[in-house]
Amino acid sequence: MKKLILAAALAACFWLPNARAQNVNGTKLTDIHSDYIQIRAIESFFEDKQWIALEYGQKTSEYSELYIRDENGKKMEFNSAVDCLNKLKGYGYELFSVYTEQLNKDSNRPVYVLKRK
Repeated sequence: MKKLILAAALAACFWLPNARAQNVNGTKLTDIHSDYIQIRAIESFFEDKQWIALEYGQKTSEYSELYIRDENGKKMEFNSAVDCLNKLKGYGYELFSVYTEQLNKDSNRPVYVLKRK
């Protein structure tokens, strides 16, 4: 049993430095130290999926760089913006304000501003 625990500990030591977390434009969510961030849900036109665009003041050349991505670089799907709010609570953020962004003359979407606790 001691050998199994030792082997597991050694494997964890070699694996953990290579582990990558959720990120935005290559920056891990745990490494974002902005006081305020904002998120908006982006819905797919062809599928029933939602992605989250997260802004914390970073420079981007493309809008697609704002999406939250998993450890493999794939855009993470969320059930809703509230699903993402609940996830970001674990990163030390709480909902501060909500406003609407006008997409065209007939539709708009909510934008959530979060504040670090």
